[in-house]
Amino acid sequence: MPMILNDEQNMLKDSAKDFCTNSAPIGQLRKLRDENNADGFDRDTWNSMVELGWAGIPFPEEHGGLAFGYKGLGVVTEETGRTLAASPLFATVWVGGTAIDVGGSEEQKAALLPKVASGELLLALALEESHRHNPYGVATTATESAGSYQLSGEKTFVLDGNVADKLIVVARTSGDAGDRDGITLFLIDAKADGVEITRTIMADSRNAANIKLNDAVAEAVIGEVDRGADILDPTLDIARIGIAAEMLGSTQECFERTIEYLKEREQFGVPIGSFQALKHRAADMFCEIELSKSCVLEALTALDEGRDAEEIAKLASLTKAKVGETFHTVSREGIQMHGGIGMTDEFDIGFFIKRAAVTEQTFGDVNFHRNRYGELEGY
Repeated sequence: MPMILNDEQNMLKDSAKDFCTNSAPIGQLRKLRDENNADGFDRDTWNSMVELGWAGIPFPEEHGGLAFGYKGLGVVTEETGRTLAASPLFATVWVGGTAIDVGGSEEQKAALLPKVASGELLLALALEESHRHNPYGVATTATESAGSYQLSGEKTFVLDGNVADKLIVVARTSGDAGDRDGITLFLIDAKADGVEITRTIMADSRNAANIKLNDAVAEAVIGEVDRGADILDPTLDIARIGIAAEMLGSTQECFERTIEYLKEREQFGVPIGSFQALKHRAADMFCEIELSKSCVLEALTALDEGRDAEEIAKLASLTKAKVGETFHTVSREGIQMHGGIGMTDEFDIGFFIKRAAVTEQTFGDVNFHRNRYGELEGY
C-alpha cells in the first residue's frame, strides 16, 4: 500500500475539513468551556459525525462498520485536531471500539460494535492509576465470586469517563503491579453499583474523569483472564497513532495561524514575518511538521497493511514521540510569536498550547516513547 492518500481518502479528508470548519470550530469548544457544559461535547454535532459514518470507519461491515481503514479514520481525526473538535471519537472509536475489535469475542463484537458505529454506545478505557502513563502498573483488583468478578480500585485520567455508557476497566487478576501477566480487561456498566465517577476539568477542556470502583460487578471479560496485556498492547498502539493524527492536525493549524499573524503584525513599518530570525524559526517548524506528517502516514499505512505487532509498536512510539515533540515546539513558538496577546484568552492560539500539554501525556509522553522505542530496538 503506497504511503499516500488515494482519491477516496482525499475526498473524506476534504469533507471532514468542511464539516469541522463549519460545524465544530474552536468557537464551539470555547462555548462548551464557558458554559461548563455537563457533557463536554455537543450531542447534535456528534450525531452529525455519526451520520457521516465516522464512528464506523475502521470496523468490519458485518459489525456495522465501513471497513474504510485506519488511514481513513486518521484523516478525519487530523481535521478534528485542527479545530480541537470536542467529541467522543477518540475515546469511543480509537480506544474502546478498538479494544473490542482486537480482543472481544464474536458475540461481543456483534453486540457492541454496531452500537459504537451507530453512536448509540459511548466507551471509555479505565487504565491509568497514577500521574504518569504506566500500562502495566495496575493495582485495581478483580476478585471472582459466584461466577462473576468484583472490581475494586481507583482510575485516573479516564478520557470521556464522565459520559461513557460502558467502561473497559483494566484490572489485576493475578501478580503484582508492574507485571505484564495477570492483567485482565473487563466490561462494566458505568451506572453499575459500586462505580463512582467524578468529572475532572482538564486544562484543554477535554473530557476526562476519575473513577472509583468498590466491589463493582463486571458484565463480561474481554479476552482471556490474566492475558489482557495481549489486547491492551495493540489497542494502546492504535490509540497512540490515533492521538498522534489528532495532534498533527492541531500542530498544522497552530503553525498556519502563526504564519498568518507574522504576515499581518507590523513593527517598524514592516510585517514581523520579514525578520530573518523569525523566518528561520518558521522554517524549522515547517521541516519538523513535514517529518511528523510522514510518521503519522507511515503508522496509519502500517495498520491498514496489517504489519506485525512489533513493527506497529515501534511506529506507534516513534510517531507519538515525534509528533508530541513537534506539537510542543510549534504551540510554544506560536505563543511567543504572537507576543503578549497570545497569552490572553481573546486569541484562540492559547487553546493549542493547552491541548499540546494534555495530548502529550495521553498514553505516554515523549520520554516514555523514546525509552520504549529503544527497548523495542534492543537497546
